[in-house]
Amino acid sequence: MSKLKKDYVYPLDLGLDLIGGKWKLRILYHLTSGTKRFSELRKLLEGITEATLTVQLRELERAHLIERKIYPEVPLKVEYSLSEYGMELKSVLADLCKWSKKYARENEINIH
Repeated sequence: MSKLKKDYVYPLDLGLDLIGGKWKLRILYHLTSGTKRFSELRKLLEGITEATLTVQLRELERAHLIERKIYPEVPLKVEYSLSEYGMELKSVLADLCKWSKKYARENEINIH
């Protein structure tokens, strides 16, 4: 995510700047079921590299969509969860999943 602009013509453009891309919606979706550690997210997000996951998590945190909690123990324990803004996206993500399943069913597209 590049630096956010100060002015947008369409509200949707701001939303897409915040959550667009291949991984952010998937990360947010997995966090709707609760707090996850980095390693849990990595397993859930098939094909993502550690470096990419790190960048995506930092961008979501910078956008105030997720929160990171660090536990000062050895080995270091870090957990990620939805922030208040992120929680507001839960219904949007649920509706998008519902719509996608309906579209797939009606157009003979398999979702695994």
